[in-house]
Amino acid sequence: MTDHDYEDLGLVAGLEIHQQLDTAHKLFCRCPTRLREPEESVRTFTRYLHPTKSELGEIDDAALEESQVEREFEYLAYDSTCLVEEDEEPPHRVDSEALEVAMEVAQLLDTTPVDTAHVMRKIVVDGSNTSGFQRSMQIGTEGEIETSDGPVGIADLMLEEESCQRVEEREDGVTFSLDRLGIPLVEIGTKPDISSPEQAREAAEQIGMLLRSTGQVKRGLGTIRQDVNISIAEGARVEVKGVQSLDDIDDIVRNEVARQVELVEIRDELQERNASVGEVQDVSDVFAETESGVIRGALDSGGTVTAVPLFGFDGLVGREIQPDRRLGTEFSDHAKRHGAGGIFHTDELPAYGVTEDEVAALREAVDAGEDDAVAIVAADTEVAENAIEAAADRAEVAISEIPEETRGANEDGTTRYMRPLPGAARMYPETDVPPVDLDPSEVEVPELLTEKVERYQSEFGLDSGLAEQVAYGRRMPLFESLVADGVDATLAAGTLESTLTELRRDDVPVENLTDEQLRDAIVLVDEGDVPNEGLNDLLTALAENPTLTAEQAVEQEGLGGVSEDEVREAVAEVVERNADQVEEQGMGAFSALMGECMGALRGKAGGDTVSAVLREEIQKRA
Repeated sequence: MTDHDYEDLGLVAGLEIHQQLDTAHKLFCRCPTRLREPEESVRTFTRYLHPTKSELGEIDDAALEESQVEREFEYLAYDSTCLVEEDEEPPHRVDSEALEVAMEVAQLLDTTPVDTAHVMRKIVVDGSNTSGFQRSMQIGTEGEIETSDGPVGIADLMLEEESCQRVEEREDGVTFSLDRLGIPLVEIGTKPDISSPEQAREAAEQIGMLLRSTGQVKRGLGTIRQDVNISIAEGARVEVKGVQSLDDIDDIVRNEVARQVELVEIRDELQERNASVGEVQDVSDVFAETESGVIRGALDSGGTVTAVPLFGFDGLVGREIQPDRRLGTEFSDHAKRHGAGGIFHTDELPAYGVTEDEVAALREAVDAGEDDAVAIVAADTEVAENAIEAAADRAEVAISEIPEETRGANEDGTTRYMRPLPGAARMYPETDVPPVDLDPSEVEVPELLTEKVERYQSEFGLDSGLAEQVAYGRRMPLFESLVADGVDATLAAGTLESTLTELRRDDVPVENLTDEQLRDAIVLVDEGDVPNEGLNDLLTALAENPTLTAEQAVEQEGLGGVSEDEVREAVAEVVERNADQVEEQGMGAFSALMGECMGALRGKAGGDTVSAVLREEIQKRA
C-alpha cells in the first residue's frame, strides 16, 4: 500500500464508539439484556417499514433510498419478549441503572452533562428496529481525551437503545432476533481532531479503557462497534460503520484515504477526457446465444441484460482504488442495492463466459468506442433496469465529485457502499417518554483501569503483567468482589487469568463457567477445603457440567482434602513401587516420584504436604 502524507492530504477523522451497557434490564422495558440462540425463539412475526416525514415535512435521503428496496422483515421473539419490543405498546421510562452508568461515562470523558435528557427518535428503516426508528438521548457534551498526538475532543455522549441482531439475509428480506433490541448503549462521538490512522486507533483504545473502567459494559464480539468518519481536503466526508475490532481502525483509515486519493485522480482524468454517461439500453439481443452462465441464467428466466455506455471511462472502471476493489466495484455496490448480483464491465471482459465477439457486439450496440467502457447487468427485468440506473448514477458522480456516503467495514480493512449520509431530517422528538432531569453530583467517578493496575501492584503485590490482565479482563468485577471478601489476591488473579487461559488451551469449555461457580470454587481453595492442586480438576468439572454447584463438583470428582495418614499411605506405596530407584539415587529420585505421588492423590492434598512426606519416606529408605 502506498504511504501517504496525511498532513499534506488534509486528513480529518472522528470516531463514533457504540458500547453496550451491562445492565439488568433494557432501556425502555424490564426485559433481560441477555442474548439467545435463534433456536430458542418461540414465535415470529413480520413487518414492512416505510420512511416518515420529519416535523419540517422532510424525508431523510438515507431512509428514502433504503425504502426503495421492498423487503420483508421477520422477527424472532422469545419467552421474555414484551409488547414494547414488538412496538405494540409505548416505551416505559428510561432505565435508571443505564442512566447512572451513562453519567459515569460522561464524567470519565470530562463532558458537561446536560440538565435534562430529552428522548429523540432517529429514523431507521433497514428493519433493525421494529418501530422504524431508534430512541436516543444526549447525556453530555464538550469533553476531551488525551492521545500521544494531542487532545481529541468529545462532541457528545448519547444513551440509546441497541438495534436487533441480524440473523439471516434472504432474497426478499431479512430475519432479525429481538433479544438484542433495546439493550442500553452509549454512543460517544469525537470531534474531527484525528489526523492519522495511528491516532484514530489510540483514541479508540483510550475511550475503550474509560468505558471498561465502569465495570458495567458488556464484553465480547459485537458488544462494541466503532464507526469512523474520514475525509481528505479534496475528498468528502465518509462514515465507515461497523468496525468490530480496534486492530482494524488504522487499516480502515489508511484504505479510505487511499480510496479517496484514487477517486480524486480518476475524477481529474475523467474531466480531462470530457467523459460522460450515456443512456441505459436493453442489450439482451447481443447475448441471445451466450454461454456465460450468469447471463444465460437471467435470460432463460425471462430476465434482460441492460447496459450503459461510459464514454471516456476505458481503463478506469477496472482501476484499483482499495486492495482488490476497483471503481467498477463501487458501481457494483450500488447495483446490488437493487437486488442485482453485481455488474460486468468491459475493462474486465472478455471473461466469465462472455466472448470477445460479444464484447465487440456490445460496444457496437451502445455506440461505445475504444476509449469508452460499457457496464451491464443481467437479472430480472425490473431489477436489471433499476440496478443499471444506479450504476450509471454512480458513474455520473465519479466525473464531478467524491460522494459523501455511509460505507460498511469489510473484514479485510476495505469498505463498501451502504447508503447516503443521513441528514437532520431523520431526528424528531419522542413524545411517549418524558424528559429526565440529570444530577451528576449523585454519581461517583469510577477508578480508571490504569489506576487499578497500579493499585493491584502496590496493594496486592501482583506483578505488572498479571495486574494488567486482571484490570483489563472480563472478570475484573469478580476479582474486586473476591478480594473485598478477603480471598487471597494472587489466588484470585491467577485463577481468573492464567488458570482459565490454560484450561481454554486444553479445550475445556471455560465459557460455560458462571461468576458464581468461579467464586465458589476459588473460595473453597482459599479456605483449604480443596487443595490448590485440585482447582484445575474442579473448574474442568464445572465447565463440562454447567448445572453443578462447586460443592457438588467437589463431591463428584472426590476433590475434598485427605488426612495426613492417607497422604502418607499413598506416598509410601509410590516409594515402595520405586524401591530400586530410591536405593540407587536417594534424594535424586525426589522430582520423578513427586509427580507420581501427586498423580496418585489426584489433587486431594497440597504439594507442600506431599513434598514433606515424600522426603521423609525417601530418607527412611536411604
